[in-house]
Amino acid sequence: MSEAAVMDLKKIIRSIPDYPKTGIIFRDISTLIAHGPGFRQAVRQLAAPFLDQKIDKVVGIEARGFIFGGAVADLLGVGFVPIRKQGKLPGEVVGQDYELEYGTDRIELHKDAIQPGERVLLLDDLIATGGTASAGVDLVNHVGGEIIAAAFVIDLPDLRGADLLREKDVQVHTLVAFEGL
Repeated sequence: MSEAAVMDLKKIIRSIPDYPKTGIIFRDISTLIAHGPGFRQAVRQLAAPFLDQKIDKVVGIEARGFIFGGAVADLLGVGFVPIRKQGKLPGEVVGQDYELEYGTDRIELHKDAIQPGERVLLLDDLIATGGTASAGVDLVNHVGGEIIAAAFVIDLPDLRGADLLREKDVQVHTLVAFEGL
């Protein structure tokens, strides 16, 4: 993709004020995934740092991580593994609890989806506080996978989620950042 053809993805992402509650600006990627050239560029930019690295699997976090994760896995020529909310996967799973603003939640992964030593790229649409992504890293580590990096379309740096992953020695790759909440 030539420099002249590079789009500003931030301009394609819709911002919705006061959702889900007053004072929050929701960063809606549905406008990006509906924009063919923008979506294509985002997928290529997410994959670019990893084209020359050995990646065995891409793991995507439910639900929007499936959209980007599957496309990046295809581009890298590797398998895709979903991390789902509790109770959504059949078969034997491993789970990880994580903190929410009020309480906890749980994500799960098929126990046999990642083999020990496989090199994994974790992918989601957005990193905010990092709770879900951190739990995803813990799940992959639990089954013996090696997290090579975590990639996100959007970073909300004021919420320090990317920093949380870096504290776990996870390389973080993001495409755009939105300052503030």
